[in-house]
Amino acid sequence: MIGISKLYCGTVEASDPLRYGRASGELPSHLLQFASDKKPVVVWNATSACNLRCVHCYASEGKASGELTTKQGLDLIEQLTDYGAPVILFSGGEPTLRKDLPVLIERAVKSGRRAVISTNGTLITQDMAMRFADLGLSYIGVSLDGMEEVNDEFRGVKGAFRDAMQGIYNSMHQGIKVGLRFTMNKRNVSEIPGIFDLMKNEGIPRICLYHLVYTGRAKELMEEDLTLEQTRQTLDLIMDRTKEMVDAGHGVEVLTVDNHADGPYVYLRMKAEGSPKAEEVLELLRMNAGNSSGLGIGCISWNGEVYPDQFWRTKVLGNVTQQRFGEIWDNRENEFLMKLKNKKEHVTGRCRECRWLDVCAGNFRARAEAATGDPWGVDPACYLTDEEIA
Repeated sequence: MIGISKLYCGTVEASDPLRYGRASGELPSHLLQFASDKKPVVVWNATSACNLRCVHCYASEGKASGELTTKQGLDLIEQLTDYGAPVILFSGGEPTLRKDLPVLIERAVKSGRRAVISTNGTLITQDMAMRFADLGLSYIGVSLDGMEEVNDEFRGVKGAFRDAMQGIYNSMHQGIKVGLRFTMNKRNVSEIPGIFDLMKNEGIPRICLYHLVYTGRAKELMEEDLTLEQTRQTLDLIMDRTKEMVDAGHGVEVLTVDNHADGPYVYLRMKAEGSPKAEEVLELLRMNAGNSSGLGIGCISWNGEVYPDQFWRTKVLGNVTQQRFGEIWDNRENEFLMKLKNKKEHVTGRCRECRWLDVCAGNFRARAEAATGDPWGVDPACYLTDEEIA
């Protein structure tokens, strides 16, 4: 994740310790309290069931099958607690379709984990939001793909936007922090200004804007990805709109996800603008250390399979029903996993020669493999010019 509001606008955000305090290397004194071995934030796709059928879903299932039982889920949370994973993100499918989700959230919170959910928001009733608040759920990320007409087309269900907004209202009314998740592509990039307006008008404090990753159903959308020039223009728009909101006193957190070329791009723009904080931003980007698949982010599927991240479904590292998560994650006999933990030594082409390798770590390997067949090949979504990386 690249914190646009943090880096470009200088805001202080709750997730700073996770994003900058767990990086390897020397840390400034004010971040030393957060320094530790980098334990992964874990996405648990707790179910494959979903009430929508989004065209870009990385899970691409739709019906529940082979889910971990409640007992197995509680054991998984114990495993993640023992290993020191700081955050458990309950995802899906649609996680609110699991009837035992409150039980799982309660165990995670009581175990000292930060529990968050990623949801389409359409099923969050007033009662459900109240229960989540009582359990100590700290964040709900709601996926939108644009304003009503565009969103409902992407989501495959008419009324999905209206129901998602009601879920957002219900959650915010209970004091739960809510953010938006938006996946950018040619079909909906023109919706971004409207989404920023929605945030301003409704007081929604956070948004994660995802670059498209070609996995699950999104494989069929590869040609719908933004061109490199469109991506640059969109980053400029995001930076401009974020600054407008921050300058106007709106306390927003804006992040881009799944394209670590965004980091150097932000730095280069700040440098071109003569910002006195440009070099400080570069140091923060080095602390963040770029793509964290297999290191600072991990994923567990509904059947217990462990992946390097939530998009890379072709790389199964093990199964938590057969082996403890920590043993899987630290398995030095897994040659691919060990390479992934030091991916900067294995990427090829312009990634290997790029001067931003310590900032980007070779960008998104799942996308590189989907596009080229080579997990160490060039990520085609890198939009930096040859001059900018030299």
